[in-house]
Amino acid sequence: MPDYHDDLRLAHVLADTADAATMARFKALDLKVETKPDMTPVSEADKAAEELIRGNLQRARPRDAILGEEYGVEGTGPRRWVIDPIDGTKNYVRGVPVWATLISLMEAGEGGFQPVVGVVSAPALGRRWWAAKGAGAYTGRSLTSASRLHVSQVSRMSDASFAYSSLSGWEEQGRLDGFLGLTRKVWRTRGYGDFWPYMMVAEGSVDICAEPELSLWDMAANAIVVTEAGGSFTGLDGTPGPHSGNAAASNGLLHDEMLRHLDAR
Repeated sequence: MPDYHDDLRLAHVLADTADAATMARFKALDLKVETKPDMTPVSEADKAAEELIRGNLQRARPRDAILGEEYGVEGTGPRRWVIDPIDGTKNYVRGVPVWATLISLMEAGEGGFQPVVGVVSAPALGRRWWAAKGAGAYTGRSLTSASRLHVSQVSRMSDASFAYSSLSGWEEQGRLDGFLGLTRKVWRTRGYGDFWPYMMVAEGSVDICAEPELSLWDMAANAIVVTEAGGSFTGLDGTPGPHSGNAAASNGLLHDEMLRHLDAR
């Protein structure tokens, strides 16, 4: 098993740099916000954080490729850093503290690129989560001050807590009936949204979560944190990993039953 400790340490440094930039502009009255062609918002802080991460990576890992939400792909090769500078931009621009920088290292392998390192840093919440392939998942203030993550052992859907982001995407894909059917089977539902429900699955405080439409940078870091915590992370079609354009995460025990509901049309 390769040792990804140096890459994980670098990812923490990158997250520290991004946190400083994003927190400096959080709730700023003169924050500049634009609308992208896909009608989603992007702030000056999104762009600045990605530029900082890219600059540090170009110095520290010049042979590695980079894929970021705001500036696309740069470079080629078997190692690729995947960056979402602010996951939860709509929260960020409204002053809601639920947003995070997502940083993942992916390596080429069977079935394409797969995440081997992931860091999810939510500075406005004072939280950070991370994982490396074969080394487990953790949360804490730093690499030396952390506790290991484990998914829950809830095995009945009637006892499960289900987190989701919104209803509109499920309706647009013709999956709303299956989604609503699942909400009627579980113990409780909460619309936390973005990165947070995946981290709560990894922590064991939520048992299942799913989203109908996502990009790779939304999922890569989340996927390895969930799986290294002992959970399952797939597309809605059951394909393992973060490449399906949508996501379902669970403690593993409830995964197949969740997918059966969400695939109902």
